[in-house]
Formats: sequence, structure tokens, C-alpha cells
Amino acid sequence: MFDIASYGALLILIIVVLLQAVKVMREYERAVVFTLGRFTGVKGPGLILLIPVIQQMVRVDLRTIVLDVPSQDLISRDNVSVKVSAVIYFRVIDADRAVIQVENYMDATSQLAQTTLRSVLGKHDLDDMLAERDKLNQDIRSILDSQTEEWGIKVANVEIKHVDIDESMIRAIARQAEAERNRRARVINAEGEKQAAHAVLEAAQTLATIPEAMQLRYLNTLSDIGADKNTTIVFPMPMEIGTALANMAKPKA
Repeated sequence: MFDIASYGALLILIIVVLLQAVKVMREYERAVVFTLGRFTGVKGPGLILLIPVIQQMVRVDLRTIVLDVPSQDLISRDNVSVKVSAVIYFRVIDADRAVIQVENYMDATSQLAQTTLRSVLGKHDLDDMLAERDKLNQDIRSILDSQTEEWGIKVANVEIKHVDIDESMIRAIARQAEAERNRRARVINAEGEKQAAHAVLEAAQTLATIPEAMQLRYLNTLSDIGADKNTTIVFPMPMEIGTALANMAKPKA
């Protein structure tokens, strides 16, 4: 005959067995099941049953994971020392491979992201890091995605967060930008002088070939002088009179 203590011990044993056998997987979770150490399938979501002692499971989260990549010290292609940090978005698409193919997919992805960040950005100039982040993000994402595919992981996006530069380098970049602005201003001024010279040359050629145009120019000048209410009166002299006077002034042979 069993006494109350025996019934109590049996009840506790049944509860422990049920707790080990019955598992509930949420919608975003999967259970990678091993039977006597061998992979036997992926179960979930919902209620799943395991054989106590014989079967074990590893719970895997399928939601998108946001992973901060620690700041990395690197030297750009133009020998500038910078610190770059980034963030990656990835998720597990094959729970069995994420458990079987790699010991800890979180740490493995983080370490791979750090080395890839240094490798890719070290091949570019500082200007590229600052101006072409979208392209660099895409390059890093492609490399990570191709290498984590065998782990059952999909890298959705990579974003470079900060590119930190030494204070001395910031001042050097500011001086370089100022020099570039001055150079562009001088080029624009020179281009304007060149265009103005061409315009003056064309106007002079037109006035030289068409006498009537010169007369009109005289009249426009008089109109401008009259508008300013000046007391000085200027009478334009026709070009023909000037030529005749010049010929008369020449000594006769």
C-alpha cells in the first residue's frame, strides 16, 4: 500500500516529466530537436512533446536581430586613422543550420562583421567613407550575407553609424575644403573674364565692320549721359570726318 508520501513523490515525478516533455514555442520561435545527440528535426510554433532524457531541444529566435558593431580602429587607403562603428540587421532563416553549423551564431556574426568592416573600409579613402556610405553599406552587407548563408543567417541591412576622426585631421580637412573653395572661385572668375573678353572682342569686330552700329552706340551713350543730368555735352564725331582730318594732317609728298 502506498502512503501519502509515496503518492506525493510520484506526483512530483510526473510533474517534472511533463515539464521536460511539454514545451510551448511562440510564433517567432523554433525548437531544434536532438534525439540521443542526433538532429531529428525542427518543431514549432505551438505545443511540442519531447521524450524526457532521450530528446533535447535548442530554442532559436527567428526575429530580426539588431547587432551593434563596436567601434573599429582602421587606416584608410589615404593613410588616415579613423574609428568606425556600425549596426547590422540579420535574422535566422534556417534554425537547424544556425545551431549545428556554428557554435554561437551571435558571436560569430559579430566577429565577422568587425573584420569585414575593417577590411572593406580600409580599401577606401576617407572621402569615400564620408560621401559614399550607401555603397559601402551595400558592399559590407553583400560580403556578410554570402559568408553567413551557410549558418542559416540572412543579413538584411548594414549601416555605418559613425566615422570619428582626430581633431588635427578635422582641421586639415577644413583647410583643404577652404582651399578647394578658393580654387573654384578663382576658376569661376577666370572663366567670367574669358567670356567677357570674348564678348568685348565680338562687339569691337561688329562695330568695326558696321559704321551704322558705331553711330547707334554714340547715340546710346548720349542718352545715358543725358539721363544722369550732367552739364558736360559730348558731340560724337562721325568716323568719316576723323579719317579725313587724319589724311589732311599727313605731310604731302
